[in-house]
Amino acid sequence: MRILGISAFYHDSAAALLHDGDIVAAAQEERFTRKKHDARFPHCAVAYCLEQASVTLDEIDYVVFYDKPFLKFERLLETYLAFAPRGFRSFSMAMPLWVREKVFQKKLLCDELKRYGSRSDLEERLLFTEHHLSHAASAFFPSPFEEAAVLTMDGVGEWATTSVAMGRGNHLQVLREILFPHSLGLLYSAFTYYTGFRVNSGEYKLMGLAPYGRPVYADCIRENLIDVKPDGSFRLNLDYFNYCTGLTMTNARFDDLFGGPPRKPEEELTQRHMDLAASIQLVLDEIVLRLTRSLAVETGAHNLCLAGGVALNCVSNGKVLRDGRFRQIWIQPAAGDAGGALGAALAGHHLYRNQPRSVSTFQDSMKGAYLGPAFEQPEIERRLRALGAHFSVADDGDLLKLCVEALADGKALGWFQGRMEFGPRALGARSILGDARSPAMQSVLNLKVKYRESFRPFAPSVLREDVADWFDLDCDSPYMLLVADVAESRRRQMTAEEQGLFGIEKLKVPRSEIPAVTHVDYSARIQTVHWETNARYHALISAFKERTGCPVIVNTSFNVRGEPIVCTPEDAYRCFMGTEIEALAIGNCFLLKELQDPDGKRDYVHAFAPD
Repeated sequence: MRILGISAFYHDSAAALLHDGDIVAAAQEERFTRKKHDARFPHCAVAYCLEQASVTLDEIDYVVFYDKPFLKFERLLETYLAFAPRGFRSFSMAMPLWVREKVFQKKLLCDELKRYGSRSDLEERLLFTEHHLSHAASAFFPSPFEEAAVLTMDGVGEWATTSVAMGRGNHLQVLREILFPHSLGLLYSAFTYYTGFRVNSGEYKLMGLAPYGRPVYADCIRENLIDVKPDGSFRLNLDYFNYCTGLTMTNARFDDLFGGPPRKPEEELTQRHMDLAASIQLVLDEIVLRLTRSLAVETGAHNLCLAGGVALNCVSNGKVLRDGRFRQIWIQPAAGDAGGALGAALAGHHLYRNQPRSVSTFQDSMKGAYLGPAFEQPEIERRLRALGAHFSVADDGDLLKLCVEALADGKALGWFQGRMEFGPRALGARSILGDARSPAMQSVLNLKVKYRESFRPFAPSVLREDVADWFDLDCDSPYMLLVADVAESRRRQMTAEEQGLFGIEKLKVPRSEIPAVTHVDYSARIQTVHWETNARYHALISAFKERTGCPVIVNTSFNVRGEPIVCTPEDAYRCFMGTEIEALAIGNCFLLKELQDPDGKRDYVHAFAPD
């Protein structure tokens, strides 16, 4: 049985394809169109999935969409009626789109899908699953657990913003939900907006900013914005928010509460903004812990699965793990709306068709999240020649030596290998790598390669067998979704003067043997690298360890600010030539910047809109 899952029309459109429950392919539309968070129907992602499976749409048994448009339309109408006449402007702007596209979405989907096949029963093969059920299915069914509690948290689906479920075998039962407008995702996004970052893409910036601040506004948030019960259930005070009726997340009353208007996107970040970030992160952590603790008691489960946009908050995830209420937690690597495409397909397979489920004996059934396109060596060479690139071709051993020497020499290395990752993180297939021991690497990568804010932290990739020697973590973290502290033995003692620094000044102080991946609070967003899922990346880090004694390297996504992660060799070469990346490995091709034609350099900084 073949099932195609689709998410579209909000943000991060994607497609995923199953064959008898096995995940064959999954990809986000943005990677092909080069439009960040592309929300359009995922034509390119669907075409890729069909090609990867060597099938046509006529050979697909079911197509499953990741939410139910009529329920969303119901929410829009009921929200307007509840607040009328306030919100007429936003309602009048949204209504034409809903009437034209969303209300008749079944027809729209069928029309789009007809490009790929000609069978007349397409409408009969088209299914819809609820948004949070898609998230829950994406979290539980690929997990390594026969039984688990499932928690999904995001901005909003149709009505649900938070859901609790129990998964057993091939069954998934939703136990309870928290409904719009009360939403942890929207609360966090309100502070994303207020501190000058873009909603639905800048939340990770807010998380990265938090360690520079002090949670001095946490009591203010607890007392004025949200009422949280002991079991983690909550209600927002809507007097301070504008997302129900307006075109912004917060209102003037919110401004008065926190001492001024929202920061403009390119304004200087002050200590106040850092303190706001620290405060909302602390409050989020507290609420998520209340939810997970009550869920552990209610279900008696030993395992926990997480999905939804809030599950991308790896700081909270790390605290849930260390809390110890669950023995193991597993987080869907594409936890946001892109992962809804995979969840929809899995819900169709297991819940609609009641097909059996095989629990993976290693890690999970996501195949390391390496589910996107790959390029064979002859194809890579052909494409690079067409670009006028100058490269050498090395065997596997020589390629690793060249790359390790580049890293040890302090170079930024573009690393393009195998199948592209599914989800927002680069996991060693489409990555920019650096030496984690370098005190300058964090600043160099932010300012000269990524062209982004200087405060942003970078993640370490570490061999799974060495993780406990370098971090306060001794479990799998293959998807960069857990934060843990650098091990005490690897830290550097700070002087009294250094300890007294505030804000961005903290960034200038090396804190450990691996300063490029040690955040100002000694934390790191860890990716454990496993030979079983990415043998070449594991071999690279092993060779770097042999050369330097350090099994940790910097791993950041292969893109610049505002650009989707690269998908093709052409994307990688353009990014290489438009930034200060000094070396590039694509397959077995090795390129050095100084050997390239300087006429191939382009103004890459302004090629993409700020994120």
